[in-house]
Amino acid sequence: QFFVFCHGLLQLSQLLVSSYLKSSISTIEKRYGLSSKTSGLLASFNEVGNTLLIVFISYFGSRVHRPRFIGCGAILVSLAGFLMSLPHFITGPYEYDQSVASVFSNTTDLCQPKGTGSSGNLSDSICAPHAARENHEVLLVMFIAQVLLGIGGVPIQPFGISYIDDFASERNSPLYLGILFSLTVVGPGVGFMLGSGMLRFYVDIDKVSGDEVQLTNRDPRWVGAWWLGFLVAASLVAVAAVPYFFFPKEMPKEVGGDFPVVLLRNLRHPVFLLVVLAQVNLSAMVAGLATFMGKFLERQFSLTASFANMIIGSVNIPGAMVGIVVGGAILKRFQMSLRQCSAMCILGMLICLILALPLVFLGCPTQKVAGVTYSESSEIGHHVSECSLQCNCPKEAYNPICGSDGIEYISPCYAGCRVVSIANNSVLNYTNCACISENGLVGSAKPGTCGTGCSHLLLPFVVLSCLAGILASTSHTPSFMLILRSIQPEDKSFAVGIQFMLLRVLAWMPGPVLYGSAIDTTCILWEKKCDRKAACRYYDNNLFRQR
Repeated sequence: QFFVFCHGLLQLSQLLVSSYLKSSISTIEKRYGLSSKTSGLLASFNEVGNTLLIVFISYFGSRVHRPRFIGCGAILVSLAGFLMSLPHFITGPYEYDQSVASVFSNTTDLCQPKGTGSSGNLSDSICAPHAARENHEVLLVMFIAQVLLGIGGVPIQPFGISYIDDFASERNSPLYLGILFSLTVVGPGVGFMLGSGMLRFYVDIDKVSGDEVQLTNRDPRWVGAWWLGFLVAASLVAVAAVPYFFFPKEMPKEVGGDFPVVLLRNLRHPVFLLVVLAQVNLSAMVAGLATFMGKFLERQFSLTASFANMIIGSVNIPGAMVGIVVGGAILKRFQMSLRQCSAMCILGMLICLILALPLVFLGCPTQKVAGVTYSESSEIGHHVSECSLQCNCPKEAYNPICGSDGIEYISPCYAGCRVVSIANNSVLNYTNCACISENGLVGSAKPGTCGTGCSHLLLPFVVLSCLAGILASTSHTPSFMLILRSIQPEDKSFAVGIQFMLLRVLAWMPGPVLYGSAIDTTCILWEKKCDRKAACRYYDNNLFRQR
């Protein structure tokens, strides 16, 4: 029972590391200028180290000192967690465009007509080679950390499960494994909640004092302390690893069997193959959603990263948990046959599809952004480009403001604003804006984005997606049963190994990358760093939602 407790703790903290990355992915994109394709690849890269080893590890499982192997894996995972936060410490402070001369820069992004001699405008700052190199280093460190995370995670689940199954009594074994499986679902929930907490702090909380920070966490330029959570999660893993070095090897039960023969025997089994393929399709979707659902909620409903994570961690993931438990309970209550199991899977998926259909329509278009979603040819667009021409605007400035005419401008300069009013180090509003006309007068603007005006659709969206998730996950346990009961008993642990490998190669690895690429195709304004595309500033929200 102590082993089960330790193993639960370890699995929880291991999942904390990998799911925390998913919760802070939109923040890391913003901080280091990554496209969603890159961040999707990063999020799924831990599966690479994992896949290479998982089948062999589960095959040799009975011949080694399992607890010690688990302990070593956990140490690797902890190391990977600390490595993930390293980029924060090797790069300089986060720089963003601002209207106020400050500690960071004496430049400004207000409208400064040509000839006033102040060419001190922002963002066209020279493209130093070190900046590009810095970015490569960051990516290299994170990708290495992800590979280590994958390798370290290999022994943890298969060895833990087989160790418990070998030495627990036949009666208690399902209970213990049930506890562990439910923890694998709780883990990501806790990860997203951790993300929600950490992203409320400013990223450079350790480098600048609080009163120097001019952003609130509602600002689109806000970057939260993404690295803090990795330190927390990695420390937890390190603590959880310690007891494993003191568990006994215990009596290994001999297992016969030949590697290739067993592999072929399982792969030729039609039920096994079909169920695994069904699981692959579902898992690919879940992997993509888990990575980018937060980002989707942020863009579609104008939420902060912190709030989006809170919704996922407190509604969607517990919903999936409820589904898994309910599915298992129905199985147990009605003692279902294999045919009934598959019927239950089909039914759950069908209703899930019906509930998910409206989600395609729940949302609204991107807010009007001058010169971006608001076409240049239209009268207003033309007026905007004309009126900000004399302002000397830096091309890359990004400090969105919301005009009194309800249109968003990518910086005060683009709106032709010349005056900014400040109170205790934060911007109140911009006035004297040539491009914003309000009843024929020169308009004003507030800092921050206008938002999509979609907040009333958030509740129905969350409710429907949660229900769809509950229904989809009722098929989790019956599909497992289909696999476990359709193959020979002695092949069980090996079949589960093959199943996980197929899921990794066909679902968890490509899933986030495919989703990221699809999301990238809906971008309408890219941030440019040194003439290369960095992060996306604005998406076409309708396309983002549909794709």
